[in-house]
Amino acid sequence: MSTVTTIPDSNDSLAKRNVLVLVTAQALLGSQLPIAFTVAGLIGLTLAPTPLLATLPISLIVFGSMTTAPWISPLMQRRGRRFGFMLGAMAGAAGAALSMLALTTGQFWLFLVGAYFTGIFMSTLGFYRFAATDTASESFRPKAISYVMAGGLVSAFVARTVVTSTETATIIPFLATYGTVFVLNAVGMWLFLLLDIPKPEAPAAGASAGRTKMELLRTPTILVPIICAMVTYALMNLVMTSTPLAVVGCGFSVSDASNIVMFHVIAMYGPSFFTGHLITRYGTTRIIAAGLMLLAAAGLMALSGVELLNFYGALILLGVGWNFGFIGATSMLTAYHGAQERGTVQGLNDSMIFGMVTLASLSSGGLMGSAADAVSGWSAVNIAMVPFLVLAGGALIWLRNSHRRAG
Repeated sequence: MSTVTTIPDSNDSLAKRNVLVLVTAQALLGSQLPIAFTVAGLIGLTLAPTPLLATLPISLIVFGSMTTAPWISPLMQRRGRRFGFMLGAMAGAAGAALSMLALTTGQFWLFLVGAYFTGIFMSTLGFYRFAATDTASESFRPKAISYVMAGGLVSAFVARTVVTSTETATIIPFLATYGTVFVLNAVGMWLFLLLDIPKPEAPAAGASAGRTKMELLRTPTILVPIICAMVTYALMNLVMTSTPLAVVGCGFSVSDASNIVMFHVIAMYGPSFFTGHLITRYGTTRIIAAGLMLLAAAGLMALSGVELLNFYGALILLGVGWNFGFIGATSMLTAYHGAQERGTVQGLNDSMIFGMVTLASLSSGGLMGSAADAVSGWSAVNIAMVPFLVLAGGALIWLRNSHRRAG
């Protein structure tokens, strides 16, 4: 293994090398998530005993991520990022294999188990953005996060290609889709051998390990970015989970749904090429606020009609809003904790985020499944965004005012 340093080099050459590896992993391995979010609900309609459970596989993916974050983050603190990311790719491969078996046997419960393993991968994918900052200078950190997130732009095209070319490639629909996902994980995991990120030094005997979880949550500069990230991610998932069901339910095709999800993912990651620069220029608070306003605009667009143009417009606004809100919140969070608190803070952050996202995913399926028709369900999903946007906006205003009082 090559020699590592605990201090970022002046020109960020090591950080840029690690970012390149993580961008590639985000593009290839990360494509399995838009694939899953496109097809899992549709598969659920065919395997689940009731339409109310159609989106349960997506909820299990998010639940798997939520329950993984509390242990995978401390594990990477001890064993290193490389170990954790390779473990995540193996879980993704296992999830794809179990999903293939579920499709061939028609077992819904087995498909749910496969979804949970996919959730383990989803959790490790979320830490790519944090890993990008481990060897970066303070000035390069927002850009490093943005560049890694930009890898998701390629993942949108990979996902679109996989879904459209494999949907009916076998007698059992989507069987070849999950076969491709298995290959992506099995091959992509070896990318992480190229990572060169030092493990945090173990604290000396008697030294402080940093603040406790409750102390961290009582710190406004920790709590507010967690709230904003929770709301931003949960609302994105709430709407995206129900989108394929709404699109198909309104009389459009699976191909239309796949195209809309592709443009949504492009909108999620495309702005990442300049989000870091915007954060450096305008600050995290303004970028998060812009993200929340874009999410509100997405809801208004969705409520204004159910034509393809409305779906495209709403999902594109939703993606850009997520990008600004989530990257802004991540950047704010990384500025207010030390290396010894990294495992605790990042694990706490992601477990809370995906706890909220799990609830959003379950709510999405419930709102769509219990409505009289797809149009009513789609409207209910978008109206449900309102109180959470108020929560995040209020938290951001509270933080700004607390800074003014402190100043």
